[in-house]
Amino acid sequence: MFVQQILPFLSTAVMAPFVVAVARRYLERRGAHLLLWGIGLAMFGLGSFAEAYLALAWNPWIFRIWYLFGAALNAAWLGQGTVYLLVRRRAVAHALLVVLALGSLFAAYLMLTTPLDPAAYTPGRPISEQYREIMPPRAPVRMTTPFFNIYGLLTLVGGALYSAYLLWRRQTFPNRVLGNVLIAAGALAVAAASTLTRLGLGQFLYLGELAAATLMFAGFLLATQRPAAAPAPQRP
Repeated sequence: MFVQQILPFLSTAVMAPFVVAVARRYLERRGAHLLLWGIGLAMFGLGSFAEAYLALAWNPWIFRIWYLFGAALNAAWLGQGTVYLLVRRRAVAHALLVVLALGSLFAAYLMLTTPLDPAAYTPGRPISEQYREIMPPRAPVRMTTPFFNIYGLLTLVGGALYSAYLLWRRQTFPNRVLGNVLIAAGALAVAAASTLTRLGLGQFLYLGELAAATLMFAGFLLATQRPAAAPAPQRP
């Protein structure tokens, strides 16, 4: 098996415990931001799993899952979680969520009605390098992905860097500062890989996704790490 075929399996292996960790934190503390992060990460994981499957065999439904959740929606839903974390005016966050949900349903409809050419699929070749040949060149769903990805990039990266800046200025919780920086770096990694894929350099997508999953998981663990308890003063 080639390295390009192994990378999606590794990304899936990283994302599985990441989703579980976020789900546990949501069950403990609730919070809309954790729920939306969990949804976005689950989409990321489904996209990685679909890539791994398509490295071995063809399935039209798996392809649709890969493009919809892996290429189009996951960054925007992750970013929406950051919006709920940072935006104090809930009406604004709710309005953006409604727009995102309606846009996601529309993208799903477009993806389900997009004709695919199974004869163009080549086993063993990364799907990120051949999806253009499988889908029509002007498929409407492909026109929606830049909007979702730009929104996700601005909210996720911008939110993580803004949180890191606030914590750094207060000179508190250095682990959370570093954690937010790592989350931003992970989001930038997958955004750069996605951009290269749209430019025809799909061989970098899987590496960018693995880097993103690893960096964001490490950042999440750091940012949610409980501060060590101060030692109790000893009596003389």
